[in-house]
Amino acid sequence: MQGLKVNARKISTVLAALVAVPALLATTPAVQSRSPAPVQDQHDLAIQRTVEAIVARARGRVGVAAVDLDGGGQVLVNGDMPFPMASTAKVAVAATFLAGVEQGRHRLDQQLPMMMPVAERSHSAVAAVRPGPVMTAQQLMELMITRSNNHATDGLIAAVGGIGAVNSWLSKNGIVGQHLDSTMATLVRDDGHINPAKTIDTHTSSTPRAMAALLAAIDRGGALSPQSRAVLLDTMTRTSTGKNRMRAGLPEGTIFAHKTGTLSGVTDDVGIIRLPDGRHLALAVFVAGPEGHLIHANMIAQITRALYDGYSQILPRSDIQQSRR
Repeated sequence: MQGLKVNARKISTVLAALVAVPALLATTPAVQSRSPAPVQDQHDLAIQRTVEAIVARARGRVGVAAVDLDGGGQVLVNGDMPFPMASTAKVAVAATFLAGVEQGRHRLDQQLPMMMPVAERSHSAVAAVRPGPVMTAQQLMELMITRSNNHATDGLIAAVGGIGAVNSWLSKNGIVGQHLDSTMATLVRDDGHINPAKTIDTHTSSTPRAMAALLAAIDRGGALSPQSRAVLLDTMTRTSTGKNRMRAGLPEGTIFAHKTGTLSGVTDDVGIIRLPDGRHLALAVFVAGPEGHLIHANMIAQITRALYDGYSQILPRSDIQQSRR
């Protein structure tokens, strides 16, 4: 998982850089949209066949969910199968904290500690952590999303009241099929105990459909206020991890907000893509298999390009209906 090997010197360097970062503007970035409920038609089915041909080459499990948030179409491959979320779970953590900001329980400028793992003499259900470097919540979120820092993530999880608060936020917003079962420290400590290619483990998992639903709920504005949505999506556009995954499958200059996730045998990427005509595509790709992260990343890039090309070449449903009259 990205952000796992962060030593004290690196943390100090990152903190110094983040202090100079100005507050995120609470404006609506171009990656937001509104959409009707998704409905498949022949265009979607043709795109899905292309994606399925790519997925068929995998030796493990692959899940894909793509929703045209403005045109109403969708593609699903193993859409209701649980996959390890890895660090893509951090999208829900960020959203939960921002919801607390809206309710007045938190502030982006409040000082919070990172939560650092500590050595354990015996195995426990929850990995032991201690308070570490202190920074603003906004700086923690920047580290959590853009660099996938696990210590920053656990700091925000502690601030909202634990993983139960994140799951409650997901449930409240109608996201079915996604949940957290542990902190990042515990997730990393226990990584590798189960072969994700052969075993469907529901521990801190999401179905592709549920992740696409989360992205849609954020993008449409129903789950968060415009200000909170702007903060989260703007931060996701600066993600620096996974450059050989979804980003590698997109034309240069494409507006793209995303979050990666990596564990042993698991390579994930989820995000919202702005198509050339302004429509938005919510996309989740989960890969669990023995091939290795580089091969997984290449498959994610191919799937992303197939979806981008396919949806860039079709009209939104409303325009299609107009053309048939």
